[in-house]
Amino acid sequence: MSAFCNTGVARYIRMSGRRSSRQSSSSGSPSISDEQIIELVSKLSRMLPEIRNSRQSSKVSASKVLQETCNYIRNLHREVDGLSDRLSQLLATIDAESPEAAIIRSLIE
Repeated sequence: MSAFCNTGVARYIRMSGRRSSRQSSSSGSPSISDEQIIELVSKLSRMLPEIRNSRQSSKVSASKVLQETCNYIRNLHREVDGLSDRLSQLLATIDAESPEAAIIRSLIE
């Protein structure tokens, strides 16, 4: 288990413990254990290229992992939008009834 899991996540859990216990009891939703949160943050950190490729990956705080996750998702959305635009432009330049056009339409949808 990474060092950040024992510090940043545990600190966050302690700070939000009262609020989350009140919310989970009133909403009826199952609560998540501290260990599960630590494991999820650890899994997230392993999926993020920015953190995974860092020499300090075992010392990254939970808040940094969550921040980098949001940044990574935003970047993925931008890439998808850009690729969709490029495919739309390509589709406009080829015969609409061609097999290539059908493939491009299936990728855009």
